[in-house]
Amino acid sequence: MEPITVVVQSGPTPGLVLGRIPDGVDVRLARTVDELRLALPGAEVLFGFDFKGKMLPQAWKEASGLRWIQWAGAGVDALLFPELVNSDVLVTNAGGIYDEAIAEHVLALMLAHTKRLPDAIRNQLESTWLYQTVRPLRGTAAVVLGAGGIGRAIARLLGMVGVDVTLIGTSTRPDDEFGSVTAWADRELSRADWLVVAAPLTPSTRQIIDAGVLAELPRSAVLVNIGRGASVDEAALVAALSGGELAGAGLDVFETEPLQSDSLLWQMENVIITPHHAGDLDDYAERVAALFLENLARYRVGQPLQNVIDKRLGYRSSV
Repeated sequence: MEPITVVVQSGPTPGLVLGRIPDGVDVRLARTVDELRLALPGAEVLFGFDFKGKMLPQAWKEASGLRWIQWAGAGVDALLFPELVNSDVLVTNAGGIYDEAIAEHVLALMLAHTKRLPDAIRNQLESTWLYQTVRPLRGTAAVVLGAGGIGRAIARLLGMVGVDVTLIGTSTRPDDEFGSVTAWADRELSRADWLVVAAPLTPSTRQIIDAGVLAELPRSAVLVNIGRGASVDEAALVAALSGGELAGAGLDVFETEPLQSDSLLWQMENVIITPHHAGDLDDYAERVAALFLENLARYRVGQPLQNVIDKRLGYRSSV
């Protein structure tokens, strides 16, 4: 096989990758923009961990030999700048790595709301014994926006605990596993107990959850967002929560991260906040490294790669 050059850019995985690189592969490390500019000339492959996507656009002029980018995240919205989208460079993501962990996180947020765990923790901190009734999760109805790997994993897990799930995708169509997928335009939110946002961030999903959509939900409903913060109009969400138009929220992602200290969301007792870690298992770096090495082996012998992104759509078009 012809020798190739791979750039491992930022991230925690160089040690996991370097010891397992096959013969004939030259590896260059790049943790800064300047290092990336120096590393890219002559490189065919980039293994990228810059989740904010700031470095590659600044070094793009040096990437004339680049043919494939393995992205370490599931979402690629931060990566897809116009020059890359219009190029012939192949992009693959870490689809499948985070699915089950994120599904578990969604279930945890929903159980915390139904079982009133935040109230119990606050009472514990104040040494207060306060009896409260709780409601079951089984028998509630969830609308899951996003029919990709993450959305399907969420729907699958919720179904196992007796939640009635409607899976929302780009079109209404039959589905072998869930019976059907419903288009966002055909949604029915008036009976939803939960609206779970698990869609990739694209022009069509930016602030897709706005004041009008929130008004479609019952006052007893809870919004859970583990997709992208920019998919939700945060000001509209704060207004709905403050005005009692929504019962609560479980939020792992935000329009600005870290969430600003003066955000009203911090003070709301009906909101559970986690710091964008829904998918981050303690072995996620090992999982991503293993996926990259598998794809690298495929790339070197001309086999199809896993998790190829349609750069114009912003996600895998096969799901």
